[in-house]
Amino acid sequence: MTAFGNTAIDMIMNRGMTGLGQAVETDVPIALFRFLEYFPFSNVLSMVAIAMVVIFFVTSSDSSAMVVDMLASGGNSKTPLWQRVFWSGLIGIVAMVLLLAGGLEALQTVTIASALPFSIVLLVSAYGLLKALAVDAAKKASLERTTLTPKVGHKPIPWQNRLATMVSFPRRAHVNRFIQDVALPAMESVASELGKQGVESTIQLDTEKQIPSLVVLHGDEVDFFYKVTPRSYLQPSFMLDEEDEEQRKYFRAEVFLREGGQGYDIMGWTSDQVIGDIIDQYEKHMHFLHMVR
Repeated sequence: MTAFGNTAIDMIMNRGMTGLGQAVETDVPIALFRFLEYFPFSNVLSMVAIAMVVIFFVTSSDSSAMVVDMLASGGNSKTPLWQRVFWSGLIGIVAMVLLLAGGLEALQTVTIASALPFSIVLLVSAYGLLKALAVDAAKKASLERTTLTPKVGHKPIPWQNRLATMVSFPRRAHVNRFIQDVALPAMESVASELGKQGVESTIQLDTEKQIPSLVVLHGDEVDFFYKVTPRSYLQPSFMLDEEDEEQRKYFRAEVFLREGGQGYDIMGWTSDQVIGDIIDQYEKHMHFLHMVR
């Protein structure tokens, strides 16, 4: 738009091509093709322009249909094909009716009128974003200020085991086995103890990947979420000469909280050490709730 617009302004103001200005005032859609007539191979450029316009409208319509489809499906992004086709067709029919009823001006008027309530939604979204940023800042401050209870009875990992973990690059199956044999029982132990203390919690299982998550329910306040999931990385080149990327992959058992991945690996930890990590993260979460109350 900058290149075409500046060129057209230069043609009209400095090169005396006033006919182009009159074409813009008379019919804006035709003005594009009048503009292209001043260049060599105008017919080819006009065909390219038509293709660009078609691609623009098709992609815009597809994006609009996808958003409307997701909103109508409660946020589900994997909807049936016929449903997406229905919304795409409906958008096209509405546009055709408006064009037939009042031309391009009617379509533009309806677009502007429908944007007014959407602007209110954007203002509400902006307010929600500011609140979320404030909560995020409080979370960061709470993590910096939290003083954890001294760890009593935590047995450190033997240095031989720590070294072996550093130089080993486990496969997904090994990490999955660790999650099922160590991390899941640790979560269940913490959930059981919380139940004895009168705190409601649950173990949620990702049915697709079989990844467990510990969720401590806090009613109207922010729930605590702790998950251990395998994440893939490429082995360093000095450890393996394989050129196949799949052969170079290894997995880490990384901790995820509600705020996202924490970037540390607990592969090789004992059940007691995983329990200690869960309690540490839960203590930080409780301090965060104390700060935002």
